[in-house]
Amino acid sequence: MPLSPSYRLAATILHCFDEYRSRFKAITADASRRFAEAAWREAQQAAAERINLYEEKVQSTLDRLRRGFSQEVLTDCERWREARIHYAELIDQRLDYELAETYFNSMFCSLFHHRHIRNDWMFVYSSRERAARHSGLTLCRRVRVQGDWVAGLRWALDETRLETGFIDPEGDAEQGAEALRELLPDAIRDDPEAEIELIKSVFYRNKGAYLVGRVLGGGEQVPLVLPVLHDEGAGLYLDTVLIEPDEVSIIFSFTRVYFQVKVVVPSEFVHYLQELMPDKPAGELYAAIGFFKHGKTEFFRGLNQQVARRDDRFIIAPGVRGMVMAVFVLPSYRTVFKIIKDRFDPSKSMSRDNVREKYQLVKLHDRVGRLADTQEFSNFIARRDHFAPECLEHLLEVAPSTVSLRGDKVVIRHCYTERMMTPLNLYLEQCDEAETRAVLKDYGNAIKQMAAANIFPGDMLLKNFGVTRHGRVVFYDYDEVCYLTECHFRHIPEPLYPEQELADEPWYSVGPNDIFPEEFGPFLFADIGLRKLFYRLHPELFDADYWKGVQQAIHDGRVIDVYPYRNKQRFRGAEGNGLVH
Repeated sequence: MPLSPSYRLAATILHCFDEYRSRFKAITADASRRFAEAAWREAQQAAAERINLYEEKVQSTLDRLRRGFSQEVLTDCERWREARIHYAELIDQRLDYELAETYFNSMFCSLFHHRHIRNDWMFVYSSRERAARHSGLTLCRRVRVQGDWVAGLRWALDETRLETGFIDPEGDAEQGAEALRELLPDAIRDDPEAEIELIKSVFYRNKGAYLVGRVLGGGEQVPLVLPVLHDEGAGLYLDTVLIEPDEVSIIFSFTRVYFQVKVVVPSEFVHYLQELMPDKPAGELYAAIGFFKHGKTEFFRGLNQQVARRDDRFIIAPGVRGMVMAVFVLPSYRTVFKIIKDRFDPSKSMSRDNVREKYQLVKLHDRVGRLADTQEFSNFIARRDHFAPECLEHLLEVAPSTVSLRGDKVVIRHCYTERMMTPLNLYLEQCDEAETRAVLKDYGNAIKQMAAANIFPGDMLLKNFGVTRHGRVVFYDYDEVCYLTECHFRHIPEPLYPEQELADEPWYSVGPNDIFPEEFGPFLFADIGLRKLFYRLHPELFDADYWKGVQQAIHDGRVIDVYPYRNKQRFRGAEGNGLVH
């Protein structure tokens, strides 16, 4: 008996998903080799390849469906209802069922252009509850410390079985144990039954290999992250020990490139990470370990639940309104929504396509903890009464080609979402002297670290940066972002005579990519006090030679280190030659 078109549709999608997963796993598995060989450029390329892989595979699957099925079948929602039932049965025993569901959704949305979003035809809701079935596979390994924290740390380093040896494993264990004895709560430190638990898989990112788990004892627990670095030509070393929940949360920040880590059971893996970081949404953690498309699914489901509660409505985002983007928020959901305007301010010489290219550039780039991750949505629909009237009026005015009304529904054809942050200019209005100094220090560090990653923000105004709940400064306005190596940094030439300096127009030629760092001060800070403080904290940012030096390092092929923790936390301290936190 021939198979029905609906079953063949489901089976074809699942077969293509398996091809995607196979390639995804292969790229991920090779991270250990790249770390062992210190192949840092290759690691950056692999990170971008893995992100691109999803859309490439979706497109090839679409091509296969169009070759194998008639248009009548592919556009028949009843066929998709039947295919969804078959697909749910086919993936019922899979350990990565939720990723498979998201892939099915991607195919449906691609064919129907993100219309007809109903649980009858796709997986708006999961086909099974996360807690309904446990795999029984062991995620972690554990050792009882018995008061010997040196032995416990030595076990952690030995059991990891990295391909390259440690330079001084005993010394690393002693330093790590000393840090634990100092940082751990008394109840854990003094408990003879205390244990160290680590996820079996190693988390690779940039130049680091991270061992992740927790320390348990005395009825308490704290997260544990052990960053291991590779001193090329010498071997490995333990860089620090992190147990503070906020510090661990920063390691998994939405501002960083995704980890390369072997994940056998995604739902259980994420559930464990949430035990370490309860404030992290599941969607962010899925994205952090590379499953950014399913992270988007989790975000969408959470948003639907939040909107349904009707606790608040979408409003215009606080702060200065953008010249390129219209930004609105649902205050209770810690998320901003960004829509490209139909018309830009005259000073912005770019197109909508240019803006989307900039956002894609950031998506694929190493975000070094200073660039917010984004998710793209098409045909996002919400009820009209979910919007504050002034917010809806503003969106319809500035982006009528993107935002429209359909009965009592608001249809948004395209938007980006980002984690909500406090705009830096507003944050500074509420700061005392110590907080002002700290946040301006971090603002300069953010600019430097983006530069180290070959990113120049373009528009460095305070309003284009946000402050996270951890007090970190993050850039989030990408319409003028570019590679640092595309910029031409110049010193302002000396005037030939006094009248030139007093003229309204510059006395020197200015090319399209010319940047004069000496002009940053008045441009960034109207407040002279803030300007002077920032200059004292980061004088090099006003010197063209500094920027040229960073460019030269990039041209020389150097991958500059940017660690997700502070220099003072590192056991080697200033010996490390990279930029930190």
